[in-house]
Amino acid sequence: MRGGGLLVAGTTSDAGKSVVTAGICRWLVRQGVKVAPFKGQNMSLNSFVTREGAEIGRAQAMQAQAARVEPTALMNPVLLKPGGDRSSQVVLMGKPVGEMSARGYHGGRQQTLFEPVLACLEELRATHDAVICEGAGSPAEINLRRTDIVNMGIARAARLPVVVVGDIDRGGVFAQFFGTTALLAPEDQELVAGYLVNKFRGDVTLLEPGLDMLHGLTGRRTYGVLPYAHGLGIDEEDGLRVSLRGTVRESVVAPPVGADVLRVAVCAVPLMSNFTDVDALAAEPGVIVRFVDRPEELADADLVVVPGTRGTVKALVWLRERGLADALARRAAEGRPVLGVCGGFQALGEHIEDEVESRAGSVEGLGLLPVRVRFAREKTLARPVGEALGERVEGYEIHHGVAEVLGGEPFLDGCRVGAVWGTHWHGSLESDGFRRAFLREVAAAAGRAFVPAPDTSFGALREEQLDRLGDLIEEHADTDALLRLIEDGAPEGLPFVPPGAP
Repeated sequence: MRGGGLLVAGTTSDAGKSVVTAGICRWLVRQGVKVAPFKGQNMSLNSFVTREGAEIGRAQAMQAQAARVEPTALMNPVLLKPGGDRSSQVVLMGKPVGEMSARGYHGGRQQTLFEPVLACLEELRATHDAVICEGAGSPAEINLRRTDIVNMGIARAARLPVVVVGDIDRGGVFAQFFGTTALLAPEDQELVAGYLVNKFRGDVTLLEPGLDMLHGLTGRRTYGVLPYAHGLGIDEEDGLRVSLRGTVRESVVAPPVGADVLRVAVCAVPLMSNFTDVDALAAEPGVIVRFVDRPEELADADLVVVPGTRGTVKALVWLRERGLADALARRAAEGRPVLGVCGGFQALGEHIEDEVESRAGSVEGLGLLPVRVRFAREKTLARPVGEALGERVEGYEIHHGVAEVLGGEPFLDGCRVGAVWGTHWHGSLESDGFRRAFLREVAAAAGRAFVPAPDTSFGALREEQLDRLGDLIEEHADTDALLRLIEDGAPEGLPFVPPGAP
């Protein structure tokens, strides 16, 4: 096999495209297939820095790990990072190229990116046995089809077969499959080979009559019914909405080693980015991680995290309006632990000069750390390695803010004052020794008899989760049929489902 491919599309956002793509990658690599993931255009505030210093979506970095290959900018050539309801930063081949409104992007800029996106896909196909592509949203967004570079546009240009994933847990999956197919142009429908049902609970035999009827209506088969899998803890594309206040992140359900648990409250700031930083905390037995947006929810927290954000000044306004800024100041005065990461670190400082991100100019920070921040037009993208609390630490940096540290104890690239820590480094808590040392410090400051588990390996847990995804595909999908699709393309003679679209 050389240059095979498949596009995993979805009936909706969050249908499961990312995890299905990762699962297919892990299944294939276990069969000895050299495979790579690809997503032509991604909209996400959760991003990652590759070894060559390129910024890509974290979902594609996770899929690369599933495929056991090093992530590169080729795997996600266009990344859109929302800065508000109507504008995004455009990242091309891992580097920011400017801010653009949705109207401006879809009105012309997107089409100019089609050739570079297609070239990246073809380069991956030339060097791998198979490339598993992930779509975005739904391929049946008929208002956007003319400028599409991530769904049927790329599928038609590269002659990729398409499998459509639907989340049955939401209900209405048969209507979603049928409607998605029926709203595609005839040339696009020719590439839609069939469907994958995701997040099914119960007896699959009860679903089979519906699948048979769907086949009769569309002439397309279902390639598998994947069961609902709890606690996957896999990197997501989109930030948590504040309406999901109280959402708990957990990867492991295990009793604490010591007498106490540790409660972690994460401030759900606007434009929250890389909230996956706290997944390594949630992987520790006895650590409970919760996203919050009210000051009273900090009262019983042993650690409060102010996470990264694409809008540091906007986050400051939000923290003050909700009373969280005052609650953080009280915690600092009482010696109760607070951790700021990237934008959260900047917010904890004394002063911000921002003519780049918010263009708000001079803004006062929360004053909990002796740090002054100036926003630079050039983005810092790095993969630093260092030491903190006597342990080796690896991380990655994605920020426009340049911090001038004026005091405190050194902490990675930031500082510590009492029980308040701040750093630009994302991913530092994935370093097992450092995470355990940090949690011991937090437990001591919080007065908790919490003991970190001595053998928790975040990397090993992530591998286990990726193997679970591979198992879902291997055990619940028709892998022989999927392999034929990847090698040979969509079957000939698939029927047209009216009415279609122009």
